[in-house]
Amino acid sequence: QVQLVESGGGLVQAGGSLRLSCAASGRTFSTRWFRQAPGKEREFVAGIIWSGSYTSYADSVKGRFTISRDNANKVYLQMNSLKPEDTAVYYCAARTSANGPNYWGQGTQVTVST
Repeated sequence: QVQLVESGGGLVQAGGSLRLSCAASGRTFSTRWFRQAPGKEREFVAGIIWSGSYTSYADSVKGRFTISRDNANKVYLQMNSLKPEDTAVYYCAARTSANGPNYWGQGTQVTVST
């Protein structure tokens, strides 16, 4: 089992940037960011495997968001050129093995104003 803590959310104007962090209590195999806007289903945003050698992105954020990780069990989501439609609660989810269960953080609110 692993505990995840997200941070870095906040209020930003359209066109601005934020960097989210997801700190894990132990090693992870893969980490993904999801988001959920009011009245909508949770959706995938970006993912990265433990080595950092493979990343994936939702089409809606390609070219604007970058996922990365450090050597201390922390994963980042750099969000640039933010749009009002990026407003959501952002969650990180991690697995400790390829087929293991997802562990979830508590979420961090991102609000993009016009």
